[in-house]
Amino acid sequence: MAGETASPLVSAAELDAMLREGGVAVLDATVHFPPARFDGDYRPESGYDGWVSSHIPGSRHIDLMDVFSEREAALHFTHPSTEQLVSDLQSSGIEPGATIVIYDQGSTTWASRLWWVFRNAGIEARVLDGGLAEWTRRGFALASGDDVIHTSASARWSVTDLGLWVDLPRVASLSSGEVAGTLVCALSPEQYEGTEKTRYSRRGHIPSSVNLSAKSLLDADARMLPVDDLLSRSAEVVPAVAEPVVIYCGGGVSACLTALALIRSGYEDVKVYDGSLEEWTAVPALPMVVGRESESAIPDDRCQRS
Repeated sequence: MAGETASPLVSAAELDAMLREGGVAVLDATVHFPPARFDGDYRPESGYDGWVSSHIPGSRHIDLMDVFSEREAALHFTHPSTEQLVSDLQSSGIEPGATIVIYDQGSTTWASRLWWVFRNAGIEARVLDGGLAEWTRRGFALASGDDVIHTSASARWSVTDLGLWVDLPRVASLSSGEVAGTLVCALSPEQYEGTEKTRYSRRGHIPSSVNLSAKSLLDADARMLPVDDLLSRSAEVVPAVAEPVVIYCGGGVSACLTALALIRSGYEDVKVYDGSLEEWTAVPALPMVVGRESESAIPDDRCQRS
């Protein structure tokens, strides 16, 4: 975002110091998402119980299954309308002007998702690099139980819509070459090539998309790679001249982690396809590619959910 000076990431030590100073809203955005046991096996679970068991002191759990996701949408975890976003900010007790830091109990994908929701609304927030695991490894204090006083924010938020989400028609035009840009799949190479079970209707990837796995941008401790390493990895797949960049995954979550990494690397025109493969694969007429991109799109009669 133009004018940003702070890194979108914050270290565990930095967060500890910020908490000592006060004025910080720390949000746990965890959702548990078990691997698919068979194609179409979609089983997201709230991370609330894990937060109750162990969390950063003073943090509150934000259940993306209920808040900061459009409640009336046909697809899971769709970004909220401006009106709902304001309502959810109010009811979550997040005060305008607070320093917002988001973390999760996994590999920062869910924290990145909420960060992107806020970013699109013009709300500055940061993601805890390495999440709760890094906080714990560094030996900082932990709390348990639900000791949060659930009150609404005392002032109303003013938000905008920066247009950082794109829809299916835009992705179809990008895939077909009708519009310029680079379409990036943030799933693992196995999911990209369709050799691994999928939570969605069909395996593989959207034609003409390249693969930059979100998890490949993290180190062994789930911290984001140094900027030079991010630049090296991303430039191999997404040259700077290839902007705008539109990122998708299975349901618009891992895509936000790749988006965060590209923003940190200096890319500017980055957007996320919110519907991702959950939406794309549900339309039988839309092609999917299995294997590497040079291979043919699979025929429609092999594309149906069993």
